[in-house]
Amino acid sequence: MPRYALKIDYHGAPFVGWQRQIDLVSVQGEIEAALARIEPGPHTIAAAGRTDAGVHATGQVAHCDLTRDWQPFRLSEALNYHLKPHPIAIVDCARAPDDWHARFSARERRYTFRIIQRRAPLTHEAGLVWHVKQALDLDAMREGAAHLIGTHDFTTFRAVMCQAKSPVKSIDEIIIEDVPHPNTREVRLHFRARSFLHNQVRSIVGSLVHVGTGTWGSDDIADALAAKDRAACGTVSPPQGLYLTGVGYPDDPFQRG
Repeated sequence: MPRYALKIDYHGAPFVGWQRQIDLVSVQGEIEAALARIEPGPHTIAAAGRTDAGVHATGQVAHCDLTRDWQPFRLSEALNYHLKPHPIAIVDCARAPDDWHARFSARERRYTFRIIQRRAPLTHEAGLVWHVKQALDLDAMREGAAHLIGTHDFTTFRAVMCQAKSPVKSIDEIIIEDVPHPNTREVRLHFRARSFLHNQVRSIVGSLVHVGTGTWGSDDIADALAAKDRAACGTVSPPQGLYLTGVGYPDDPFQRG
C-alpha cells in the first residue's frame, strides 16, 4: 500500500484537538472521513504531534496508507475538497517510504506561541493569540528562558495527565521575538525540541509571562524547574496562542530534489 505524507494547516478553535474522539469533532476524525470519501475505509492516520483543543497548526505532519497509487497533488486536492467547510487544509502531500512514520521518524518539533500585548480589546487577532494587557519585559523573559535550555526534569511544566514515561526532555532552543504591528505589539516565543511533554510549552509560556510582567524574577524559572513539582508552575497559557509550526525529519519526504 502506498504511503503518503501530509502537511496540514488548521485553525484549532472548532475541534476537541487532533485526536479522534467518539461523537466529537477532531482534526484527525475529519481527515479520516475525507479519506473515506475518496477511497473505501476505515482509515487511521498518524500525526507528528497530538495538539490539544483550540491549538492551531501551520506545519502538522501526518501519514496515511492507501490502496490506490495517487499523484500527490491530486490527493491533496481531493482531500481539500472533501474537508470543506472545516478550517483544515492539506498544504503539501508527498509519497513516503513504507517504513517512514510521521511521529516516530521525526527528529524535532517546532512550536510558536503568539501573544498580543495591548490594553485595547482584540479585533483581528481574537482567537488566534493570547491577549496580555500588561507590559512585558522581553529581556527578563529571555533570561528566564535560558534556564530551560538543555536536558532537564520538566515535571513542573507538564500536565498532571501527561502520559510520557519520563519527565526528562531536552529543549534545544527558545527564541523570544518582538514583532511590531500598527496599534499593538506582538511577542512570539519559538520552541524547538525533539519532543515535548503534554502542556509543556503552554506551562512554560505562562511562567515566562509572569517574569515579563514582573510577578516573578527570571531566577524564579530556575527555582520552579528545580522544584519538580506541578504546583510550582505559573499560570498555564490559553491554547489559542499556540501553533505547531513544523516537524523535522532526517529524510524529509517534502524535500523534492
